Amino acid sequence: MDGGIPRVNQDNHIAQELFAALSKGSGEVAVIDYGLPSPVRVERGVFLVLALLLARELRTEIREDRVGVVLPPGLAGILANLALILAGKIPVNLNFTLGAEAIAHSMEEAEIRTVLTAHAMTKKFPKFPWPEAWLDVGEKLKVYRKNKLAIMFRLIWLRLFPRSIGRHFQIPSEGGSREATLLFTSGSSGLPKGVVLTHANLLANCDQISRTGLFDGDSRLLANLPLFHSFGFTIATIYPLLEGFQVVCAPSPLDLSSSLRAIREEKIDILLGTPTFLRGYLRKAKENDLASVRYVAAGAEKTPPSLRDKWESATSCKYLEGYGLTETSPVLSFNLPGDGSRDKSVGRLLHGVETKVIDPESERDLQPGETGILCFRGPNVFAGYLNQPEKTREVLKEDGWFVTGDLGRIDEDGFLFIEGRLSRFSKIGGEMVPHGSVEEAVMKALGLSAEEDPACVVAGIEDETKGERLVLLLSSDCDFEVLRKKLSDAGLPNLWIPKEFRRVAGIPLLPTGKLDLTRVRKLAEEN
Repeated sequence: MDGGIPRVNQDNHIAQELFAALSKGSGEVAVIDYGLPSPVRVERGVFLVLALLLARELRTEIREDRVGVVLPPGLAGILANLALILAGKIPVNLNFTLGAEAIAHSMEEAEIRTVLTAHAMTKKFPKFPWPEAWLDVGEKLKVYRKNKLAIMFRLIWLRLFPRSIGRHFQIPSEGGSREATLLFTSGSSGLPKGVVLTHANLLANCDQISRTGLFDGDSRLLANLPLFHSFGFTIATIYPLLEGFQVVCAPSPLDLSSSLRAIREEKIDILLGTPTFLRGYLRKAKENDLASVRYVAAGAEKTPPSLRDKWESATSCKYLEGYGLTETSPVLSFNLPGDGSRDKSVGRLLHGVETKVIDPESERDLQPGETGILCFRGPNVFAGYLNQPEKTREVLKEDGWFVTGDLGRIDEDGFLFIEGRLSRFSKIGGEMVPHGSVEEAVMKALGLSAEEDPACVVAGIEDETKGERLVLLLSSDCDFEVLRKKLSDAGLPNLWIPKEFRRVAGIPLLPTGKLDLTRVRKLAEEN
């Protein structure tokens, strides 16, 4: 289904498109921030003027192209990103929840010398490797907003002569294949990799989302996913600013009090999240807290069917699962209401995205229904990894195909099914054993619900005779021999039953809710 944003010229700088979108309906509310003691509402015109004022200052004071942003979703975080874009800079939203080593690595790779943040963030994260040059966006906002006459003058100028004010503030025009933002991967299997996304990538993915028809001009979206998360940056921030509907912010999906208040008071109808975060709403929500929500749009990790069923039975909303990667700006596919949805799938591909499935060993193309490595090609596929030409060549082929490392299949009707990461399979005795399926069997044998936080994880470690062997990490007490018998009685192949067991205090997770595979493997390899 097509609709929404007018088809944009992907050669344009995204600043041009954001400036044009925010110039329209300047009296309408653009951002509502529930991360402050009292919710703050800022109109589109005022928001744009504040961003232009900050952009002019940043252009003058900061020489380097890439600038770090260390802020949660909210007025300051969105304004910082918009101002950097309008200034012709490249915003790099840094994951401040990672360890100091991973953050320092990211900053060094991106050559970050200046960070836009808030004084409160420097106090909250004292171990963050703060550079000498950092700027408090909140304080800048206070200074700008005190000068009401200057804002009023520029608002009138904006409404009467938008092109003139655009030229005055030197809105950049050349975009296309140039770098628009740099996002780092979660680092689930090592140090984070810098993913270079171009202006064309971001504009294409926003256009692709618009064509689904899932959002309309009256949509009310809750933006509480981190800005360093590709879904939080593109879909919860850039897209609604381009589309022209309100961005309602809460500081974190873990701040359920602020998030539920925003949902209830602002009548949020579309909720974005990962299964890990979405579990929290069901635990915390009171009657009618989620009454306005029409759709839950879930991604980043596989949704257990029981969680989807519980959401749909506890609320009147439709749970829609999609699929995407940081490298694809991020969205590739989505289930849509009605005939656009299929059980256990992540939907059909977005407009302009091609796919093929290849054999993991021979790399030959597979037929519909066969499982293999998923490859994608389209205008939203990234330009490459920062400073990693060999890794880029490994996954991004000359003919434009991006080899994901995810295993999946496409059915005859074009619905995409994800089986898991190739790294989450073990080859034992010549057979591919999916860790996720073993984990599901363990949870069922222990009588644990998939709606709860993960209580087990399977890892493959080196084995001299069979290549690999499975190790089960479990955070709950159990008799391992009894568990092995239950798994065997349930029909799990003997090859799939873990041979070793480790009792752990908790399953290692990243702040995004994904498994921390590096820590999982270290725990599995411990004697």
